[in-house]
Amino acid sequence: MSEAKPSDQNLIEAAKAGDRKAMGALLERYQGSIWRFGMKMCSDPEDAKEILQETLIAAARTLPGFRGNSAVSTWLYTIARSFCIKRRRKGKFEPASLESLEGDPVMEAARTVADDKAGPEELVADRQLSDVLEEAISSLAPMYREVLILRDVEGLSAPEVGEVLGLSIEAVKSRLHRARIAVRERVAPALGAAEAPKPGCPDVLPLLSRHLEGELKPETCQEMERHLATCPHCTSRCDSLKKTLAMCRTIPTPTVPKEIQDSVRAALEKVIASATAGSGR
Repeated sequence: MSEAKPSDQNLIEAAKAGDRKAMGALLERYQGSIWRFGMKMCSDPEDAKEILQETLIAAARTLPGFRGNSAVSTWLYTIARSFCIKRRRKGKFEPASLESLEGDPVMEAARTVADDKAGPEELVADRQLSDVLEEAISSLAPMYREVLILRDVEGLSAPEVGEVLGLSIEAVKSRLHRARIAVRERVAPALGAAEAPKPGCPDVLPLLSRHLEGELKPETCQEMERHLATCPHCTSRCDSLKKTLAMCRTIPTPTVPKEIQDSVRAALEKVIASATAGSGR
């Protein structure tokens, strides 16, 4: 039987007691997620590397003061976002074009999600759909992209996203609904889904997104369900949003390229060594 991995809390306590390996293990546990966040916000491996390295170094330096009021992931995404904003202000935040995403390690990892038993045609279709999804996410303005990534890709709760971004839950959800619908509209043609509501039909996409966030009253949900039961067009639109969000949730946590891991680890070890030496341990 394999030995259970230590919890974040156990690693934090050990790190605070001067265990250098525990501190390194805790930060390396989240490096894939931080790398993915950096890639999706910057679309440039060099920028993502800098964000990853700066985030982990800042976390190592401030870990002794971490009280655990937030989840470790929330704490790290907050740090990572601050470095993303700094890079945006330097004018290195946005890709020159969507084509520059070709070869993105996150994109390549996402393409491996397809069933390995699928035939060539299915694999090509999955790859094309993955490309469309990545382009749709990249096309969002940063204020909407970061909400979608944190909520629907990284899986943070709406309150956690609000904590990372310094927003109210209502503001998070407002941006999230707009981001979801915008991405779905870009992906819909590839899914063969209806793109616009029919005359006389309610706009079901905002309603579905709000339903997923627990914002609709029961009577509104019932009314929506009755309409969908008799309207294939709106059902198709809802299904396409569900599929889009399911694709977001199944984008895998990528493996950070080895050369970047080595570079970040070397920088991190220096900081950890300095921190533990300074504490007298």
